[in-house]
Amino acid sequence: MAVEFLSEAGLVTFEADNAIQALELLNHCAAEIAVLFTDVRMPGSMDGLELARVAHMSWPWIRVIVTSGAFGKPSDTLPEDADFLRKPWLPLDLLAHVLKAATEFNAIQTAAPARNVG
Repeated sequence: MAVEFLSEAGLVTFEADNAIQALELLNHCAAEIAVLFTDVRMPGSMDGLELARVAHMSWPWIRVIVTSGAFGKPSDTLPEDADFLRKPWLPLDLLAHVLKAATEFNAIQTAAPARNVG
């Protein structure tokens, strides 16, 4: 539902069925990704909190939003600058969080020193 709504709002989205697929996607497309949105509960051996930590350590410029309906804000295990969106959320609340995170991403990119390519 989140991917469909964000796509309809005009955002480019990528979707992964589990954390391992998300990491593979990040390995290939991290330069194109501004925001990672993940649920705490995910199928497979890695949950969304671990995905958020790995993504934050590996790609610190990507803004992270974690959601859950079963847990409150896991402040001790959430990356320092990650955002938490409690379920049930409304689509416009999700969009607001994603746009805020994208704005933060753009500010980081703008403030970063120019890199020499080539």
